[in-house]
Amino acid sequence: MTLALYGHPFSSYTQKVLVALYENDTPFEFRCLGPDTPQHAAQWLQRWPLRKFPLLVDGERNVVETSIIIEYLHLTHPGPVRLLPDDPLAALDVRFMDRFFDLHVMNLVQHAVNGALTGDAGKRADAVATATEKLELAYGWLEGCLAGRTWTAGDTFSLADCAAAPALFYADWTHPIAERYPTLRAYRARLLARPSFARAVDEARSYRPLFPLGAPDRD
Repeated sequence: MTLALYGHPFSSYTQKVLVALYENDTPFEFRCLGPDTPQHAAQWLQRWPLRKFPLLVDGERNVVETSIIIEYLHLTHPGPVRLLPDDPLAALDVRFMDRFFDLHVMNLVQHAVNGALTGDAGKRADAVATATEKLELAYGWLEGCLAGRTWTAGDTFSLADCAAAPALFYADWTHPIAERYPTLRAYRARLLARPSFARAVDEARSYRPLFPLGAPDRD
């Protein structure tokens, strides 16, 4: 049975899983969640009533949480691109960086977005200020961490890069990565040039007017 992924093309966490699927040309059916596909929403909520996406369906198994989904694909639908190294300590480093991008980059973008979605100018400003302060800390740390590396965990594209791609994509829209972080800016550019992520970005391009902080005219 073909894998099915419930999500939305403009969702950062959906993109994270799409990158993993595209890296290995893994066959799957994408079931977009939106007003034009109410049947998908009904199926999604029946399988995962906590209302979080993406959701991967493999036969009778429902798999949620992006890092778990990608590890599940790694174990059950492996391809030529191994997104987790076999060495346990190296795999731990990859998992740490995956968590860093989710918790210390993407979650801050979501905080700013949530503030903008309130429609309250004061709450929007406060949320953006908080995100800006903490993203600066993350950018500074990443600038040193990524020195001498092609990808997050070294020379090999991994789970951590699947997380980094949408996180840094939207983070730079929320609080632009300054020129004083050339290593981080170059890494973001490599992610955008990676065919798997470039495809995910292109598939979401028509939704850019929905970005509540205003999408820049680039990328």
